[in-house]
Amino acid sequence: MVSRSVARAAATLLAGAIAIVAAPVAAYADTGTIGQRETVCAADLFVRTDPNGAWMGTLYRGQTFLVEGPRSGGYVYGFAYGHINRRGWVQDGWFC
Repeated sequence: MVSRSVARAAATLLAGAIAIVAAPVAAYADTGTIGQRETVCAADLFVRTDPNGAWMGTLYRGQTFLVEGPRSGGYVYGFAYGHINRRGWVQDGWFC
């Protein structure tokens, strides 16, 4: 017979394995390459006036962003295509 503590540990490991397998596609995202038009891999990505600045639009998975640089505090500057069509800052690391 299996003790409760062993059964509980096995259940915890199984739950962790399921969480890893069920991770969103964004787990495969990468940082943007300066000079490249990158595809957004996140479900949504806010375009801001400055790093951590005011929101001015949202890019959605599959839309594109031309990474122009520079980088600052985990953000990157560039041009957001689609319905936004303006330059701004997005959180880096959410491109396919």
